[in-house]
Amino acid sequence: MTDAANKPLRYLFIDFNSYFASVEQQENPLLQNRPVAVAPVMSDTTCAIAVSYEAKRFGIRTGTKIADAKRLCPDLLVVPARHELYVDYHHRLIEEIDRHIPVHKVWSIDEMACKLDRTEAHPDAAIDLAHRIKQGIAERVGAHLKSSIGLAPSSLLAKIATDMEKPDGLVVLRGRDLPGRLLDLDLRDLPGVGPRMNRRLDNAGVRSVVQLWRLSPKQARAIWGSVGGERFWYALHGFDIPDQETQRSVIGHSRVLDPDSRVAHKARFVARTLTLKAALRLRRYGLAAGGFMLAGDKWEKGWASHVRFPPTQDSFVFLRWLDAMWPGLVAKSGARASFRHVQIGLFDFVPVAHRQHDLFLHADSKNSVAHRCEELWGVIDKINDQYGGDTLTLASQHGQNLQYAGTKIAFSRVPDRFEFQQSQRDSAEARRAAIHVQKAIKPRASARWGRPAWAEG
Repeated sequence: MTDAANKPLRYLFIDFNSYFASVEQQENPLLQNRPVAVAPVMSDTTCAIAVSYEAKRFGIRTGTKIADAKRLCPDLLVVPARHELYVDYHHRLIEEIDRHIPVHKVWSIDEMACKLDRTEAHPDAAIDLAHRIKQGIAERVGAHLKSSIGLAPSSLLAKIATDMEKPDGLVVLRGRDLPGRLLDLDLRDLPGVGPRMNRRLDNAGVRSVVQLWRLSPKQARAIWGSVGGERFWYALHGFDIPDQETQRSVIGHSRVLDPDSRVAHKARFVARTLTLKAALRLRRYGLAAGGFMLAGDKWEKGWASHVRFPPTQDSFVFLRWLDAMWPGLVAKSGARASFRHVQIGLFDFVPVAHRQHDLFLHADSKNSVAHRCEELWGVIDKINDQYGGDTLTLASQHGQNLQYAGTKIAFSRVPDRFEFQQSQRDSAEARRAAIHVQKAIKPRASARWGRPAWAEG
């Protein structure tokens, strides 16, 4: 039963290489074949959230500080993140993949899994399918959007295969290849084995992939401390494990602050804008939240707190709690200190239709102030939907001019398109910044590239 050699190919996993940077190169010919870093804000103090393969040759990685990246590569081109563009390409890529095979599961903004049927399970047929997907993407979406595709008996193994050959790779892991093809990998190369899990495995005496492979399912479950370890074991051995349903637990936004927004009173208005964005998403999902979380950090210290209350969709409630909690964040290290990052979150969700109102606060719920406020925000949402952007907004937030106002892509969450419809002014600001970068690019000779290089002026 545990013999992996007899497991057929069941999954095609596609991982788009250096996704954000590749999209920017696809959109702007002047960036193609050049070292590119994508940054959340145009500041040397922030970090790269994506880099092109040309930049990786200089040792620049995701998370590298922009100032350090420029020292490593003087020709580096830094562009501001345009998250609505990455989401748009994400949906275009899914549409193209769907022309060849249905997308079974979207793992992240740049990763998708597809289930192979019996006619596609033979290695020759699966490889031909992978080539057709790559060709279709190049012809109908963008030639600079390279991907690595893995074919394997389980989605976990197919994902592992995508990391074996980058960029633009195609790797097949047959059942008969196991565990041999995995033995050269480090435990940290396996999806789901992060620093904490690596320490757990090390404490259990598991320090190599071969030792992990030789565990029993029950031993894996004990090390993981949950059924997740057993599921991981079966997936690693080529079994097709059904996906577990996940439930939304937090709706949140965070922002690394640009230098102009790091003083306390300006950071507070950023946090208020993030709160309004989260409340909008909450109403779109038909949920009410009974909890609010505020977190932030200055350069040395961090602070976080949360509060619970009767479930609501009212943005005014969330803003009142934000303002009430803000002094605690400021007091952590003094009002004059410079903030680096702020984060807010809504949690404790209940569907609006199933919400139980407080007997005393909502004795006449349809005429209560709380009910009228929720209706008001519903009307504001509809007006902004119809006329775009922030046609109606709070006077306190007018003119904030934040790039993306917190609508960003955590790779495990792909924002809905409506989130960007609410940020038209912010998107225009990012486009102007991108145009500024393009105008700043000028050609000069470079022996390193063997042809004209492009550098910031």
